[in-house]
Amino acid sequence: MVPRLFVSGYSGFFMEEVMDWLEKSLKYQELLEKVNNDKELQELKIQILGKKGELAALMSEMKDLVSEKRKDFGFHVNSLKNELEDSFARKEVEIKALKIEKELAKNSLDITLPGRRLSSGTYHPLTLVLKEVEDLFISMGYQVVEGEEIESDEYNFERANIPANHPARDMQDTFYFDETYLLRTHTTAVQTRVLEGFADKLPIKVICPGKTYRRDDDDATHSHQFSQIEGLVVGENITLGDLKGTLEILAKRMFGPNREIRFRPSYFQFTEPSVEVDVSCFNCGGLGCALCKKTGWIELLGSGMVHPKVLQMAGIDSSKYSGFAFGVGIERLAMLKYEVEDIRNFFINDQRFLKQFIKFE
Repeated sequence: MVPRLFVSGYSGFFMEEVMDWLEKSLKYQELLEKVNNDKELQELKIQILGKKGELAALMSEMKDLVSEKRKDFGFHVNSLKNELEDSFARKEVEIKALKIEKELAKNSLDITLPGRRLSSGTYHPLTLVLKEVEDLFISMGYQVVEGEEIESDEYNFERANIPANHPARDMQDTFYFDETYLLRTHTTAVQTRVLEGFADKLPIKVICPGKTYRRDDDDATHSHQFSQIEGLVVGENITLGDLKGTLEILAKRMFGPNREIRFRPSYFQFTEPSVEVDVSCFNCGGLGCALCKKTGWIELLGSGMVHPKVLQMAGIDSSKYSGFAFGVGIERLAMLKYEVEDIRNFFINDQRFLKQFIKFE
């Protein structure tokens, strides 16, 4: 309430002015009680306590008072100002509390309701296969080496023993930027750089994972972008038997302990001799089924002994050193391991498909 002392001791013109303002102040106190939001509160505060408000107008009248009255007048006006400021502060707290109460009522939480189950994340199936292969070869002492996806013609083809006009270039229809640079068609490009970079640091034991690109028409078994992981071992007295033992370990790790592999003669420019590698069917145990087309075997990858010319181009003495190499598509391993029939499922980000692989983490 406004102090009654505010009007004591005054008379005449100034007493009438003070009484008029006192009536207004009492009215404002009543208005303040009715305010229920921030906007109305600030408007009323400016009207009463603002620089051009009613209280400022009253203070401006003090200059017309006789000197002996000014001190008391100022004291009581300041008392009124302090009381009004306290009233506004209390009202502001009250409005804030009311606002919070309304928000809580609007967004009330029933703690008796069962909680919402959060979705579990998982690795992409291609990542799961890649990690499994990498972990296997790291445990056998291999290093993981990656390279650039934009590669030169020299390291993608020439150093892999695929010279210009070679028919193999037609088999790997390529995305060229210009006559020199292209999107690599295989991670053999990483191997050719490893051979050159580690020619004086033999032996070499590396695997080279990464994306590759070819002008293929996308269908159930082909994609213009796919992933490979290639292995390379170079040292003294490396034989085809070392390659066979290594790939048997890979097959058993990926498809089960009872898997067997077989070599079939083939031809690759990077290797000589070259072999295609089949794995015994993990669906029928080699008896013959639809998956293996009644043969009991499933084609897995290509491999062979590193061509002496490839070693020589890298500056390695092919009369002293030998090596083997192999390459397999990550998508192919994943399709066989998880029995996926269409390679495009790996790239469309369908959650119904991807959620199946949570169990394989």
